[in-house]
Amino acid sequence: MQVFGDMKRLEDASNVARELRQRLQKVGNLGPRRERHQSLVAAFIRLSELVQGIADREFHHIHADEISPTQKAGNALLLSLAQTVAASWDSGFSNTEPLPPAAFQQLYALGQAGSITTKQAEGYAFYALYPESYIAAARQSGLGTDTTVIGIRSIGAGLAALVAAGLGAPPAITIRPSGHPFDRQLVLGPKLSRHLLEREGAFAVVDEGPGLSGSSFNCVADWLVRHGIAEKRIHFFPSHFGDLGPQAQEAHRQRWAKAPKHHVSFDALVLDAAEPAQSLESWIASAVGPLTAPLRDISGGNWRDLKAPAEVPADPAMEKRKFLAETKGGKWLAKFSGNGDAGQNKLALAQALGDAGFLPQPMFLACGFLLMPWLEGQTASGQTLPPGRLIDYLAFRSNLPPQGGGASLGELFEAAIYNIGQRYGENAATSLRTALGNPERFHPIPCCTDNRIHAWEWHLKDGQWFKFDSLDHHAAHDLVGCQDIAWDLAGAAVELDLCFQDRDQLATALAERIGRSIEPDFVAASELCYLGFQIGLWSMARDRNNRQEFARIDRQLRRYGQRLLANGVQIT
Repeated sequence: MQVFGDMKRLEDASNVARELRQRLQKVGNLGPRRERHQSLVAAFIRLSELVQGIADREFHHIHADEISPTQKAGNALLLSLAQTVAASWDSGFSNTEPLPPAAFQQLYALGQAGSITTKQAEGYAFYALYPESYIAAARQSGLGTDTTVIGIRSIGAGLAALVAAGLGAPPAITIRPSGHPFDRQLVLGPKLSRHLLEREGAFAVVDEGPGLSGSSFNCVADWLVRHGIAEKRIHFFPSHFGDLGPQAQEAHRQRWAKAPKHHVSFDALVLDAAEPAQSLESWIASAVGPLTAPLRDISGGNWRDLKAPAEVPADPAMEKRKFLAETKGGKWLAKFSGNGDAGQNKLALAQALGDAGFLPQPMFLACGFLLMPWLEGQTASGQTLPPGRLIDYLAFRSNLPPQGGGASLGELFEAAIYNIGQRYGENAATSLRTALGNPERFHPIPCCTDNRIHAWEWHLKDGQWFKFDSLDHHAAHDLVGCQDIAWDLAGAAVELDLCFQDRDQLATALAERIGRSIEPDFVAASELCYLGFQIGLWSMARDRNNRQEFARIDRQLRRYGQRLLANGVQIT
C-alpha cells in the first residue's frame, strides 16, 4: 500500500547555518532550566539535518560515501553539541556550559556547502525517540573509547554523534545505504574504506529501526565482515529491541538474534527516570501541580476507554504516546508532539486553535510533550455535529498557512489507484482511474489541513463542540501532508456520513465563507483520493494488529468500500 511519505526539504546550507548560529546564541542566553535543554535539543536535531544534507550531497556527487573536510567538520560539531546535550541532561538541566567558540567557525564552514536536501527525522517527530536515550545506551554498552561509530543516514547522523558522546569516542562517520529497500548495499570510497579497516576496537552501527527488513543495519555488518572484521566486534544501536521485519533475509535474521544490541527505551529514560528533573511526571507537575494518581497510559487505543465508542478502530503501533494526568485542578492530556521544531510547531498551532475556540488552551511544551486540559463530554459518534460548526472549523483551517509540504494531486491520485488495485483488484483500479480523470484540471491551494475529521474526534462540552486530535495529521509520517481545504471537506463527508447533496451544500457554504470557489468535481475527486488513502492506511493496520482489532478495522474498511461504490467505483 502507498501510505507513508518522507518530508524532504531543498535548502541552502548557508541559510541553515545562519539559523543555527542564531539558535545557539539564544541558547547561550537562557538560564539553567528545562526550556534551555529543549532549545538545545532542537538545535542539535537541526544541525544533524544540516550534516546529513551535506553528506548526502557529496554522496550523490561522487556516488559513494567518502571522507571529506566538510563532513569531518560537521561530525566534529555534532559530537560537540551532543556532549553539551549530555551535560545538560545529566545535570537536571542546570548545566549552562557554553559551546566552544570554534563551533561558530565550523558552522560558517558548513554553510559553504550550497544547495542541500534535508530530511525530517521521523523518530524525533512522531515516535517519542529521545536523543538522550542513545547517550544512555552507549554508557550501558560497556564499549570503549576506541569504538568506531557509524551512523546510518538520515537520522543516524545525529544518533551516532550521541553514541560517540556517550562512549567518549571520536566523532562518528556516516554512510548512506543504497539500492532496494530490502537489500541495501554500501558504496564506500577508498579513504573511508581504509579508515574503517585500520580501526581497532568495536564498531557501533547506529540508526532508528530496524524496519521491515533491517537491511540498512545489516548491509553495514555485511561490508565489515566481508572485509575481514569479526562479527563479535559489531554492535548495533537500534531504537527498539524487536526482531527484524517480515522482509528480512534469513542470514540477517540470524545475525540480529545473536548480535549485541544496545537500547534504552522511552519508558526507562523518561517514565521511570530516577532523577525527578528527567521524568514526565515532574514536568507535568511543574505546570499544573502534584498528580493525585499515577499517570495513566492511554496510548495504543486505550483512549477508547475514556472518550470513544468501543467499536472505534485504532492502530496501536502507529499511535503517539499519550497519558492522562489527574491533579486537584482537573485532568490533563500529555501527548507526545515531537522533539525539536516539530513540537514547537504543534504548540503554536494548538495556541491558534485555542484562541479560536476549537481546542482548550494548551498549558506548555516539555521536552516533546504537549500538555492541555482533558476534554470530557459526548463525541459526534451517534450525535449530529452542527454544519455551522464544521464550516467555522474548515474556514479557520483554510486560512492557516501550510506547515511543510504535501503530496501533489498527481501523487494522491496514483496512490489511491494503487491502493484500490491492491485491495480490490485491477478492474477496481481502472474504474477509479476513470472516475478521477486528469489531476491537472484542478488548481489546489494548500493550507494546514486537519486530515482527521472523524466523528469520534469531535467533543461536545458545555454546549460547545471542540475538535480533538487536531494538531498532528497535517504533518504525520504519511504522504498526504498539507492539502487544499477540499481534502478536509471530503474527509468530513466520509467520516460524518454526509450524503452527496449535503456534501455539496457544505462545499457551497464553505466557498462563500472563505471567498473562493470550491468546485464540486474537485471535492468529489478529493473524496475518492481520501477513500483510497484511508483504505490503504487501514489495510496496513489490519495486517499488523491482533484479532480483536481486526473486527473494528474490517468494519471501517467495509464502510469505506461502500462509500466507493456509492461514488460509482466498481470494486466487485
